[in-house]
Amino acid sequence: MKDLPTDQNKQLSPRDILKSKAEKWQLNMASEEFARKLDQNDLLRHFREEFYYPTNDSHVQDEKSHANANNECIYLCGHSLGLQPKRVRKWIDVWLNDWAKLGVRGHFEGSNPFSDCDNRCIPTLNSLVGAQNGEVAISFYRPTSDRFKILYEERCFPSDEYAIESHLKLHQVDSTAGKVILRARQNETYIRTEDVIELLKEHGDSIALLLLGGIQFYTGQLFDIETITRVAQQYGCVVGWDLAHVVGNVPVKLHDWNVDFAVWCSYKYLNGGSGGVGGIFIHSKHFDNEYPSLNGWWGNRKETKFLMKPNIDRDCGAKGFRVSTPSIHQCATLAASLEIFDEIDINELRAKSKLLKSSSNIKIQILTPDDPEQRGAQLSLRIINVNAREVFDELTRLGVVLDIRNDVIRVAPTPLYNSFMDVYRFVSLFKTIQFTSSQTKQ
Repeated sequence: MKDLPTDQNKQLSPRDILKSKAEKWQLNMASEEFARKLDQNDLLRHFREEFYYPTNDSHVQDEKSHANANNECIYLCGHSLGLQPKRVRKWIDVWLNDWAKLGVRGHFEGSNPFSDCDNRCIPTLNSLVGAQNGEVAISFYRPTSDRFKILYEERCFPSDEYAIESHLKLHQVDSTAGKVILRARQNETYIRTEDVIELLKEHGDSIALLLLGGIQFYTGQLFDIETITRVAQQYGCVVGWDLAHVVGNVPVKLHDWNVDFAVWCSYKYLNGGSGGVGGIFIHSKHFDNEYPSLNGWWGNRKETKFLMKPNIDRDCGAKGFRVSTPSIHQCATLAASLEIFDEIDINELRAKSKLLKSSSNIKIQILTPDDPEQRGAQLSLRIINVNAREVFDELTRLGVVLDIRNDVIRVAPTPLYNSFMDVYRFVSLFKTIQFTSSQTKQ
């Protein structure tokens, strides 16, 4: 934001920055005029034009929808599926044309050889996750009689829990004895870092693997990845992170923080499209380790991949854990989005993200930590004394796109394409619906 110097911004909380702007412009922070002024002074606002923005369906009541002049909906669901970059068609057309003209020769010829399609995405991903060459593209769970437990957070994403359960069964470890579950304190909504450390003190010597979501998918809490990694490794634990809600949302430094491994998807904040390719990080300190793995042809070194040898000539680092040929279509959509990320500083996105959420000013129970450093773009809102599904359905009817998990509505103003007016429109509708619903209950 151009009104305050960068060094001064670092000394102020997002809320203080907004107050300073409101005083300077002599505007009410809760007003539409203030939101419009913030958008006018947002140096990142032009990136919104890089994306297709969904429009309202015919069932939306235009007089109440708060839609803008283009009848665009209020899309606050980037934590679930990012919007489509307009550059996607160009990237896909290039590969489709090569496929049409070259056939199988497209693996090695053309402007973007198929055999190299995933490598095009790696440099930008290296920058976003703080990795070195070869660390981004396992079987890190290696239980012993004394160290066999896996530590993970309660209500983690189901895929993580399924993977944990599968590995325990694979290694014939009792499911109950092999799990250490991290929980929030009674009557609290998110997990304190000190409680993670206490659990490590209690069980650290028997924990083989710590696997946490960098941002908890349900509450939106951003864990202190650096601190937790350091302490867990002091107790001899291997540390892995599920960064599905982190990459493209919050800057991280996986190599510098000595993280052993991490995984993520590309369809949320990376805008790679539904079912997009996943990513892995393996710290370079593990490159020479002979971890057991399920090898696949694509894990061969590029130089020997097409020699079809009976034994794998495994590539170095994360690339060696690739199994099968990546989809050129999925790599194209991801490459199109990463091209946009190349034009922006992730720290600038993070700064805008903090301001977007601080401008919401919603008076409701928020499961996500209030501290801006402990959350990303997502806010998890718990609806009290009102049926959450009814509120969600009404917001949807009026043109707001978000999602719901049980009694929690998840909202994520994504700084790459959301505006302050998006947040203002959502808050206005939310307050109206909440008040109307509470009055109806009385």
